[in-house]
Amino acid sequence: MLPDPAAASAAEPDDALIKRICAGETACFEVLMRRHNERIYRTVRAVLGDDADVEDVMQQAYISAYQHLDRFEGRARFSTWMTRIAINEAYARLRKRQRTEPAPWEGEHAMADEPEAAGPTPEQVAARQEMQALLERAVDTLSVPNRTVFVLRSVEGLSTAETADCLKISEEAVKTRLHRANEALRLWLEAQVGDAVQDAFRFYRPRCDAVVSSVMARLIH
Repeated sequence: MLPDPAAASAAEPDDALIKRICAGETACFEVLMRRHNERIYRTVRAVLGDDADVEDVMQQAYISAYQHLDRFEGRARFSTWMTRIAINEAYARLRKRQRTEPAPWEGEHAMADEPEAAGPTPEQVAARQEMQALLERAVDTLSVPNRTVFVLRSVEGLSTAETADCLKISEEAVKTRLHRANEALRLWLEAQVGDAVQDAFRFYRPRCDAVVSSVMARLIH
């Protein structure tokens, strides 16, 4: 059984948790993973273009982050530092995949739908799921650079500066890629999707638990 990280408060800031982890409280790393899992999932999937290998890449990114946690100097937020690591791991996997497979943006890559929490009415739930699936299929048609910027800016809500920092590109490049992405997705799609954009590429609890358990087992054992 994995150590109970209950001692690490959910309200405790990342920097405080990092200090505890570096001091030997490995179980606190679970709190960091659960706090940032959805952003990391969405970012990795944006690079890879589908769900294949996403959880494996996430685990590798977390292991790498843990192994280099003593190098985190706090100049950027932990979430930004962690996102950069995930992006690097995802691009490494993408390069490996491209040696034997077609580029991931060639064709349509639809993510298998996972059950969504019940809404006020079955009709509303069905409509929301339909829009979410439509958005995901549309985003998957974008090029990797434009798709990654769109997910970080429009889905994750990062600022232009944070996105530029994560991708190590200029803010002007971020703006250009986002503009191209929005043009490709078309204004009518944005109008139909509405608030459902925030629900795209959700990382549901069972998958979150699986990634966390696998990483913690490797760290503790």
